[in-house]
Amino acid sequence: MYRTHTCNELSAKDVNQKVTLAGWVNKVRSFGNLVFIDLRDRYGLTQVVCDKDKAEGLKREYVVQFSGTVKKRQEGQDNKSLATGEIEVEASSINVLSESAVIPIDLDNIDNVSEDNRLKYRYLDLRRKQMQDNLITRYKITKVARDYFEKNNFLEIETPILGKSTPEGARDYLVPSRVNKGKFYALPQSPQLFKQILMVSGFDRYLQIVKCFRDEDLRADRQPEFTQIDLEMSFVEEKDVISVMNGFIKTLFKEVKGLDVGEIPTMTYKDAMEKYGSDKPDIRFGLEFIDFTAELSSSEFKVFSGAANGGIKGIFVPSEFSGKQVKKYEEVAKLYKAKGLIALSVGDELEGGILKFLSPSEISLIKSKVSGKGTLFIVADPARSIANEALGRVRLEIARNLELFDKSKFGFVWITEFPLFEWSEEEGRFMSVHHPFTMPHPEDLDKLYAGDLGSVRSLAYDIAINGNEAGGGSIRIHDKKLQAKIFELLGISEEDAASKFGFLLEAFKYGVPPHGGLAFGLDRLAAMMTGNDSIKEVMAFPKNKAAYSPLDEAPNVVDDKQLAELGIKVRD
Repeated sequence: MYRTHTCNELSAKDVNQKVTLAGWVNKVRSFGNLVFIDLRDRYGLTQVVCDKDKAEGLKREYVVQFSGTVKKRQEGQDNKSLATGEIEVEASSINVLSESAVIPIDLDNIDNVSEDNRLKYRYLDLRRKQMQDNLITRYKITKVARDYFEKNNFLEIETPILGKSTPEGARDYLVPSRVNKGKFYALPQSPQLFKQILMVSGFDRYLQIVKCFRDEDLRADRQPEFTQIDLEMSFVEEKDVISVMNGFIKTLFKEVKGLDVGEIPTMTYKDAMEKYGSDKPDIRFGLEFIDFTAELSSSEFKVFSGAANGGIKGIFVPSEFSGKQVKKYEEVAKLYKAKGLIALSVGDELEGGILKFLSPSEISLIKSKVSGKGTLFIVADPARSIANEALGRVRLEIARNLELFDKSKFGFVWITEFPLFEWSEEEGRFMSVHHPFTMPHPEDLDKLYAGDLGSVRSLAYDIAINGNEAGGGSIRIHDKKLQAKIFELLGISEEDAASKFGFLLEAFKYGVPPHGGLAFGLDRLAAMMTGNDSIKEVMAFPKNKAAYSPLDEAPNVVDDKQLAELGIKVRD
């Protein structure tokens, strides 16, 4: 046996027991004739003590096997931060299983290691307790998901990885076919069409923890491949889906984090945008918007009067800010298309450069909507959406800088009634906010058929946690005539619909149950639950910002023989 126990297993109850441990040398400390070695495996640390001559040549990251006797540590030398801190193993024999070169990255000062070096030597980075804890938490999330959904009658069913290209969002990753030269598979951006077909097949509750692929520019919360906890249900309305998912979220956070989530509030998309300027609001802190539009749009101050058909929105922060700080927040607002940011000092009186342009009654009205001392930030814009989003970004930046929220706390909220369509300036037409199979809100069908597409709500819903979209889904269209109308409004001809989604539409001819579903982003959930901003910290082998893996150097060139077999020639 290489080991009788792991490095987190021994305690005072094992004193005088003969044991064998195996792991990596974490640290070597010499004190006269004695050497103390911290031995590490993924379970923890155990201190091993031996004579100096036995440990000759032993270095950090060597893989070593120790046999010996468990001893109580000398009084006053306990390490209360370790599960094994009461004992040590007095080694009688040492067997070096594998030597290690000097490791090329500093595991004790990982913040000073470049991202590419962390990814190149990821197998070393993954030896750190923090990284191992991250992946253990990720595993626990998937374990809780499988257990919870099995108890609720979901079946885990795999869907194809090699499928048809149906480009309607991000770019597909294409896989050339050797057998069918000139034709390509696509890696799935999600299993959306297949899981809907499973509903047609009669599998009324589907689960899959599934890899998805999108060829898009990367950032902290994006990778070319990512994982979803993917779900679909038949014979359900929106409230049924949300109820089941609430149960999952409560179970997940209780079992993994030991937290009682409580009731999760629901907010419409419109209210979220009007109150927080975001469709995934962080509700761990206040700073709700104050709407001045109705009262100030008739002002002689052109910035306000010019926003009469848009929005004049403010947030009151009970803090004072320097001119330099205000300038930084103004830059944030401008980044999101606002023309500027107004800052008024609030005390017994209002102070600020714009007051000379306002009437006494307007000043009095502004003052009446805030209380206490601090700063009032205002964004006014002819486009209400710009005023909301720009101020929402300022709100988040202020909250981060002032640390207005407890990072150990979680704020949950469901966002419902998303718009069904959004206008694309690039395409010059309306496009689906989610996908073309999303059910319109029943109360807005008259608007849909009247062509008032910008006002049509959908039966789509997202779960936001701490200002991040943790999951999203919708009730799907199961009526053939309504689906045809949606395609028509999106400018998708019958031929295009058949070409892109023909196999789904064919299945829909043969009896479709009302159905809907949702997908949680496993990577995002794991990142939030481990306190990380980037999903790379909870993925074993992620890519860098250029979608490149320094570890295995993927993607890379392939030889001409492989290309010839596929009937492909690479152009310069």
